[in-house]
Amino acid sequence: MSLLIVIVNFRVAELTIDCLRSLQDEIAGVPGTSVAVCENGSGDDQALRIQHAIEANGWDGWCSLMASETNLGFCGGNNVLIRPALGSAQPPDYVLLLNPDTVVRPNAIKALVDFMAQNAKVGIAGSRLEDPDGTPQRSAFRFQSAASEFEGSLRLGLVSRLLSRWIVAPPVVDEPIPTDWVAGASMIVRRQVFADIGLLDEGYFTYFDDIDFCFNARKKGWPTWYVPSSRVVHLVGQSTGVNRTPRRLPAYMLEARRRYFLKNHGALYAALVDGCTLAGLALFRLRNLVSGRKHQTIPHVLGDHFRHSVFTRGFGLPTVQAPTVKT
Repeated sequence: MSLLIVIVNFRVAELTIDCLRSLQDEIAGVPGTSVAVCENGSGDDQALRIQHAIEANGWDGWCSLMASETNLGFCGGNNVLIRPALGSAQPPDYVLLLNPDTVVRPNAIKALVDFMAQNAKVGIAGSRLEDPDGTPQRSAFRFQSAASEFEGSLRLGLVSRLLSRWIVAPPVVDEPIPTDWVAGASMIVRRQVFADIGLLDEGYFTYFDDIDFCFNARKKGWPTWYVPSSRVVHLVGQSTGVNRTPRRLPAYMLEARRRYFLKNHGALYAALVDGCTLAGLALFRLRNLVSGRKHQTIPHVLGDHFRHSVFTRGFGLPTVQAPTVKT
């Protein structure tokens, strides 16, 4: 067995170094493991800092660094590492996508590899993500749908109960289970999956790429599983700037959302999804006005969803651009 762990760094060198430090003892537990880091066009001394840490700690026996002059996004940054590895004379049996804002718990990597080795028909598996204090994060999900978008936008107890089977993030469980998709912060992929569906779709830049990948893997007969014995601390949003505090959604996230539905479900369903989302958000705003209660909400969320909907942007499949690129 062999495993390639890929990490994409963008302006979080210290977090990437901490992630590598947490992998140090894990490497010995999974023979044949190597780590590749892409410094993804941060534009400062990030590559030098990471390379110095690799050399100073003696990690160069199992870790390599490549630097991109431009920000390739999550998808491009991972692909630039995965592509040559899969095309090599000895391609890895598995590839693990690991966020730089993670710290792996003891045996987290071995648990994933062992699970994949024991379940040859599983194509993708994800770790249990958790806070530093061990509180679990929801990291096994259902695919988004018109019903789930309406429920998530409206946030009304009765509606949520009626649509419970479509809620995207079900409660955390402690046993391995099949799931629609897992978070790309710690996601292992069998080599044959790449052979069957290709690499990550660089048209996303970031966000919805993990959902899209799991969706297309399932279409080819490769299920996704959640493996909670693999525990990984995820410092939520540190690598993207989007975290649990309500902040305005970045345009590239909303563009990626539209790409996902248009690409995988077609124009009519994408319109239905946007209609349900906008209806749910409008009703939520109306409920707040009528009740006089100020529920915590994302700034400008209704207007931003409308601006990035198919009703405004049309039905052409968008290619999501880097945040620094003006359109």
